[in-house]
Amino acid sequence: MSYMNFSRANCKNCYKCLRYCPVKAIKFENEQAEIIEKRCINCGHCLVVCPQNARKVTSDLALVKEAIAKGKKVVGSIAPSFPGYFLGKEVGFISSLEKLGFYKVEETAIGAEVTTNLYKEYIKSHKRNSYITTCCPSANYLIEKYFPKLISQALPIVSPMIAHGKLIKKFYGEDCFTVFIGPCLTKIVEKEEYNGESPVNAVLTFEEINEWLEDEGIDLEKLNEKRKEEYFLDFGRNYPIHGGILNSIQNLEEVKDYEKISVDGIEECMELFEAMEKGEVENLLVEVSACKGSCIGGPSRIVKDEYFKRLKGVKDYNKRLKEKSLEKVTLNLQELNFTKVLKDKIVYNEEPYSEKLEEIMKTMGKYNIEDELNCGVCGYDTCRNKAKAIYNNMAEPTMCLNHMRSKAESISNLIFENTITCVILLDGDLNIKEINPAGERIFSVRRENIKDKPISILMGDEDFKYVKENNTSIIGKRIAIPQYNVVFMENIVYLPEQDLIMASMMNVIEEEKNRKELIKVKENTLNAAQEVIEKQMRVAQEIASLLGETTAETKIILSKLKKVVEGEEGEIR
Repeated sequence: MSYMNFSRANCKNCYKCLRYCPVKAIKFENEQAEIIEKRCINCGHCLVVCPQNARKVTSDLALVKEAIAKGKKVVGSIAPSFPGYFLGKEVGFISSLEKLGFYKVEETAIGAEVTTNLYKEYIKSHKRNSYITTCCPSANYLIEKYFPKLISQALPIVSPMIAHGKLIKKFYGEDCFTVFIGPCLTKIVEKEEYNGESPVNAVLTFEEINEWLEDEGIDLEKLNEKRKEEYFLDFGRNYPIHGGILNSIQNLEEVKDYEKISVDGIEECMELFEAMEKGEVENLLVEVSACKGSCIGGPSRIVKDEYFKRLKGVKDYNKRLKEKSLEKVTLNLQELNFTKVLKDKIVYNEEPYSEKLEEIMKTMGKYNIEDELNCGVCGYDTCRNKAKAIYNNMAEPTMCLNHMRSKAESISNLIFENTITCVILLDGDLNIKEINPAGERIFSVRRENIKDKPISILMGDEDFKYVKENNTSIIGKRIAIPQYNVVFMENIVYLPEQDLIMASMMNVIEEEKNRKELIKVKENTLNAAQEVIEKQMRVAQEIASLLGETTAETKIILSKLKKVVEGEEGEIR
């Protein structure tokens, strides 16, 4: 199942998502971006940076509302980064969840405390070349799919979210409905790893909670009830801070000779993992996070400059609680399994043979080494990596914007240079910016001599002024310019966004001559036809006259003949 992807209607194939995806898990087909689940590490960064907001993410909000409506014990587990997202409104935020219908609200930091203790126990009892933390699901997926050789060095312990979910189920009953609330989209996928038996029933982001509160008209500023469930934690609340996980375990005697490294950001994680796989670095205790600034940074760190403000919010909140005399939380871990072993899910990319690679390169307009710009606009660092992606059906040749632009420009230039129509481009001040060869021939000028000169040096500018001032195009107007022996069929259009005027003028002088000749032929034909008609009329009249005379004579003769036959006259003479 795909939990996050791009909506088809909004994608504008700008490739920004692919540029932000270090593992290149985004496929482009028919100019549409699609996340390929088996390649994806579910960090959500691509969806956050999409300028069209073309994201489609599975939401559990309806499930949570339904659980509340049915009267279930809905228990919230809020990520320890929440004070940074709800600055100065931490108490109000927790109270707001209770207003929404949550039965209880606890901090996921309790689960982080469990994870810390289990990390320590594992390190004490298992000697490894290096140790890698496994709190970040995206970092785990990165190891499983792209660096499976490091699985043996990953600490096989569940994340704080899962650990806390198990504790909640144990304390409030298996029938309670657990909801994790945090900044991370990856948690949506992590909870589904348990095939319907996850200790976490739903995941909501801070963004979804904010929208829900707005819909319900709940104002955090007005909710400042004192919390009754405040408690002391050793390390859990520092987990979202860069280095917070490392600080909780680095003082162990077993790792005193290990180099401690805290890495945030997928590219940085990949760089370190590559070095570890090659054996270039070893004896490491490593904290890894897919997001810059760890969980406080979150996916939104990419597009918002709020990291340091959030960091201060978390630190201030933790400091305030440490200054209080709070009872230490009691953790009952009996009969609970907190083991999580990563699995080898390696992603393979086929390597094209050299002839095929060169063939693909040519479809991208890369015929020699000089054509390989390696600009990265398409999302791939090099043109050859892009060609390999095409071979693996993850990309299209048309994604090379430089090639497509050059191709489009060459076609446009070909048309511009070879059309028989005069094409002139003017700026908003009616100065000539471009004129094609057909125009140069008609006006007997050279482009370089008239560039940036007013159009009035070639012809009248009244029509151009009219189009500019009224933003009304002139289409199909005939104008004659005798000094150049031309008759133009004139089309003038104003482009307001660019403040440019484009004129396309076809010389129809030959057609005009032919039209006049045709008119003469028609006139001559009509005159000849008129003469023929008149002659025919005269002939008809003459014939009619002759017929009239002969008819009268015939009548007289026939009358006489009739009388003879009837015997009224003597003999026939």
